[in-house]
Amino acid sequence: MKYSKYSAIIIGSGIAGLYAALKIEQQTRLSDGILLITKSKLGESNSRYAQGGMVGVLKENKSDSTASHISDTIKAGAGLSELNTVKFISENSDKVIKDLLNFGVEFDRDNNNQFTFTLEAAHSVRRVLHSGGDATGRMIEEALAKKVYENQNIDIYEETVAVELLVNMANECKGVIVFNDITKEYEVIYSSAIILATGGIGQLFKYTTNPIGATGDGMALAFNAGAMMQDMEFVQFHPTALAIDGDENRFLISEAVRGEGAKLVDSDGIEFMYKYHEKKELAPRDIVTRANYTEMLNHSVDNVYLNAACIDKNKLAERFPNISKKCLENGIDISKDFIPVAPAAHYMMGGIKTDIEGETSISGLYAIGETASTGLHGGNRLASNSLLECVVCAFEVANYLKTLELKPPKQIDESIKNIIEKYSDEIYLEEIDVSGMKKKLQNIMWNGAGIFRNEENLKNSLKDVEQLRLNFHRSDKCISKSEYEFRNMLTVAEMVIISALKRKESRGAHYRTDYLQTDEVGHHSFLTRTSMADIKKSMNIECSNESVIYRINNN
Repeated sequence: MKYSKYSAIIIGSGIAGLYAALKIEQQTRLSDGILLITKSKLGESNSRYAQGGMVGVLKENKSDSTASHISDTIKAGAGLSELNTVKFISENSDKVIKDLLNFGVEFDRDNNNQFTFTLEAAHSVRRVLHSGGDATGRMIEEALAKKVYENQNIDIYEETVAVELLVNMANECKGVIVFNDITKEYEVIYSSAIILATGGIGQLFKYTTNPIGATGDGMALAFNAGAMMQDMEFVQFHPTALAIDGDENRFLISEAVRGEGAKLVDSDGIEFMYKYHEKKELAPRDIVTRANYTEMLNHSVDNVYLNAACIDKNKLAERFPNISKKCLENGIDISKDFIPVAPAAHYMMGGIKTDIEGETSISGLYAIGETASTGLHGGNRLASNSLLECVVCAFEVANYLKTLELKPPKQIDESIKNIIEKYSDEIYLEEIDVSGMKKKLQNIMWNGAGIFRNEENLKNSLKDVEQLRLNFHRSDKCISKSEYEFRNMLTVAEMVIISALKRKESRGAHYRTDYLQTDEVGHHSFLTRTSMADIKKSMNIECSNESVIYRINNN
């Protein structure tokens, strides 16, 4: 087994990971360098698929203010957004967005070279920046990836999976074990700063806008290492994914299309959002999602429609070139045809509990972006706040790390030695074809832990996930990237289901048909690796691994 060391390691190559790598390199003298690890190719991530844009509370936008953005975020967050976090991210958006420009990031401008802003659901003013019309995530990621490639002080591992964190008995993270899916070799990498920027969990569900790599890896890594998780029941389903199946996901029809005036209609062209909320198409995402899903269930159809023909044809072509192209490839001219849309899993509001600097409950372990739960999004993310959180928190983790002495550990304890030993042993196993198991898991999660939830379905889903775990025959070491991803998916699925079972109310994106009320005071849910056996036993579910345990706190 190979051994190496770095001053800082970033796991994940989306916008949060790329920007963090660049800012850490820019601000900190690191004797052992920086390593960026991605399990695919640099630039392939959830960030790439963000169409609508990035919230920017910019000084030149005179119609906007941080007070307005804070108010909108908290209203959307269903009583769980943390005021201090929301305030900090909003107040720092101007500074960080202007800093992005120094790394080659550009946003769309008008003929006077002024930034153009669009409106999205639950925003009170136009404040959403966009790039390339409707390709904001891709444009930002490509600019940052180019800078990372060009930076000689940042090493890059591609096609490499982080499989276990090295946490000692003092609850300090001292490195990570990685697996190269091409060479099938393991490597122990020591570091005093590990930053998880691994994205979301969309691939746990049958229908998702997320790419194939969104398998919750960072959340599973942190959880298995003993980190505190927060609000794992809050999965946001986007109301308008193109209702045509792709290979791994469904194409997103950005909320910005509704922001520009598109209407949700049935097959006869009759609008229906007036029945669900006074803001109609621009209501918070959870409400629009449930409205679409209810219409589908009531009429026994697979989708509703988005009518964008009411928007000027030239504006549609200029503002939404990629959506127009994708729809046209499927025989849909959005300037005159209805777009078939349906809800799909889109974003994880919960995740690894962190502060604004990315610190987790494990010393030396940090998390940023979608894999983290800072308290910004609460129970229902405000549109386009995600990319803003990515860059502000990446900026802050770099700011924080420059105050520390980042040196790899000189000694490791027995706890870490035991972890390394597991991956040092040669084992001879036949690779499992997990594609069928993955589809089963996606169906279980969509049907039992999706848009509408209840106790019976959640408990049955937990039993089904546990049976999949038993059939999987892997508890620690796997022999391929797909196996490690599936192992992580099982872990995160159980976290989502157990958290959903414990929250006996409906709040934001978490909707219980058996508990329709919303409690007067909102509380975060917390989940750690403590007594899973007891929880499963209380639910009459056999525990396949007595050492894997969970605890829920609601205080």
